[in-house]
Amino acid sequence: MIDYMNVINESFEESHLWAKAQLILLVYYLYEKEIEDRLDYSIDYVALFTPPEQDIQIIKRDFELIKQKIKEGKAHELSEGDTLYLGAAPKAATSKDRRKQPNSEELAKPRAFAFKNSYMTYVLNNYVVPNKVTYEPIIKNRVVDSFEEYITNRINEYKGYSIQGIIDEFKLNYNKDTKNLGALLAYRILGIKGNRVAEFEKANIVVKTIRIENSNKIKQHMSFPAFKFKELIEETWEESTFGTYLSETRFFFVVYKFDKDGVLRLEGCQFWNIPYRDLNEEVRNVWEETKQVLINGLEITVKNNKRYNNFPGSSHNPVSHVRPHGKNSSDVDQLPDGRMYPKQCFWLNNSYILSQLNEEFLK
Repeated sequence: MIDYMNVINESFEESHLWAKAQLILLVYYLYEKEIEDRLDYSIDYVALFTPPEQDIQIIKRDFELIKQKIKEGKAHELSEGDTLYLGAAPKAATSKDRRKQPNSEELAKPRAFAFKNSYMTYVLNNYVVPNKVTYEPIIKNRVVDSFEEYITNRINEYKGYSIQGIIDEFKLNYNKDTKNLGALLAYRILGIKGNRVAEFEKANIVVKTIRIENSNKIKQHMSFPAFKFKELIEETWEESTFGTYLSETRFFFVVYKFDKDGVLRLEGCQFWNIPYRDLNEEVRNVWEETKQVLINGLEITVKNNKRYNNFPGSSHNPVSHVRPHGKNSSDVDQLPDGRMYPKQCFWLNNSYILSQLNEEFLK
């Protein structure tokens, strides 16, 4: 557990966290739903584990970031998306549990230090069961002070290059129609041959490419996986699929911009996770309204052979909205009342994403 009142006076090396985390006995068992007694689960792997030096440096920076946020009286705004390998995971008996924090009258959710599940998955597949999955590291045989600064500097070496210019520079067999071209070019700049980055896998970092028009507008909203209608109405916000995804995910924006001649050029990159209040106020409002629409029964109207619904649209909320996200109109899911309807997903508004970008991209 994170002791908000005392952790701000601890150094990483002498912290209660590091006393427990520097040598861990990992016991991996195979979960099988049909086996009722947990004592009957098969234990498949056992290992002593100490994070490698390059991971320790990132874990230490995560610890300091969490500690600094608590020191600033923002323990109530902690999110697992703030950090890379070490998170501040909610740890409460009920959703109403709260604790005092320093330098603020606002009570905060109880939280515990935890290695992220993405980090522990990587540990299993690469340290405990070697060669299970192949990931490529960006940082090889060295330790850097700041992982994010290192990545940003590498990308910025090619700032101003056109898409074709980067393709030519790395002698790549790509064209403008290559799927996920913007992300692939970023991987190549970072020295990655495929699209599975070790550090990104460990930190649950998701790459998103963004195109800015010369007029400083973004055409595309940002999509996420489609949700299941029946599953969503059974969720609470605290355990919702979309809310949890946004709170635990850190995004890596690779930004391209059209110049005055219509040439798309690399503008730079930034790491981002959604601010606490945007998630727990605006996005939550959209999620709750969507749930209520499904409970009440989706209203569908037809005008000029086009179907319209009463899910919250992009003009309804400054941050998020709901819209279709299936392969085509035949890609459907069953509504709670039994009707079939095209799959939907939550989106972040293009105007909101634009507002979250570094100002230097809009000059």
